Amino acid sequence: MKLELEAMELNQTRSLVPLPTGKHTVGCKWVFKNKYNSDGSLERHKARLVAQGFTQQEGLDYFDTFSPVAKTVSVKVMLALAARNKWHLVQLEVNNAFLNGDLFEEVYMELPLGYNLIKPLKQGEKLVCKLHKSIYGLKQASRQWNCKFSHALIQYGFIQSKADYSIFTKGSGDKFIALLVYADNIVIFGPNIQVISELKEFLHSQFKLKDLGCLKFFLGIEIARGSTGITISQRNYTLQLIEDAGYLNCKPANSPMDSKINLSAHDGDLLSDASHYRKLIGRLIYLTLTRPDITFAVHKLSQYMSQPRLSHLKAVHHLLRYLKGSPGQGLHFPSYLPSDSESTVKIRAFSDAN
Repeated sequence: MKLELEAMELNQTRSLVPLPTGKHTVGCKWVFKNKYNSDGSLERHKARLVAQGFTQQEGLDYFDTFSPVAKTVSVKVMLALAARNKWHLVQLEVNNAFLNGDLFEEVYMELPLGYNLIKPLKQGEKLVCKLHKSIYGLKQASRQWNCKFSHALIQYGFIQSKADYSIFTKGSGDKFIALLVYADNIVIFGPNIQVISELKEFLHSQFKLKDLGCLKFFLGIEIARGSTGITISQRNYTLQLIEDAGYLNCKPANSPMDSKINLSAHDGDLLSDASHYRKLIGRLIYLTLTRPDITFAVHKLSQYMSQPRLSHLKAVHHLLRYLKGSPGQGLHFPSYLPSDSESTVKIRAFSDAN
């Protein structure tokens, strides 16, 4: 909590002022969270002061809210190119990223719990935080941070991709460098480590960063690099999903779905608690990022989320048994080898249609 308040002071995020007549305040609360490493071990305890954005009023203290994030297909494409071209992969994390975004609206926030005022209040006076920069929880926070970071990169000479606004590129050949941005997580791709170091120095001069070294864990995806290329999987995510469902000690199945089963939206008993089924499907949809082998089964089962029945839940449990047999299965992006007949990268597609 102390570090969070110090970060707000350092960034000049807010100032204490009396609440102007006719103005309303936005509430705030402390959120406590544990952050974990890719192997499941505890990294650190974290406290975040979050604004209660649901009390904001559109047109008064916020306008636009949309903020782009990297598409998952962009992550895969960049990793495939990095494996093929033997690029370096460096991951950075911006500390208190949203505190850097500039606010153009007039926003007043309640004082956080535990905050001690140095000066005594006058009779009838109410001090509040006037926000000069965005904080977590504000509806426009993500957008303002993205604008600030994008502007800094463009000023440095980067070009923002029109296909995915979270990808930035600069230079060519040995001087080529690319960035992939997902909120406060940044991945740098490039063949020249010196160029990457220069970019890191520039970003350190603009923002407070944490250098996480070589890319190993990103958006719940485990990334392993070897001599033959890059492999991505969601092993820990899969095991956690199976454990939460109570199927950690089950007998593995050989296929994602039973070929003899005939699912219907009307046959069978309705589930008394549909939220359990929907939660499982939501987590399985995210697992399809690295498991294309379960894509058909998951999309089929997701068609029954409005009124799930017992037969649908049994099919989900069968899918969990299949995952139990290969929790570390993933995608492999091969690197270019001297024995390859062609050195150019080709896009290949397959369609099972007539």
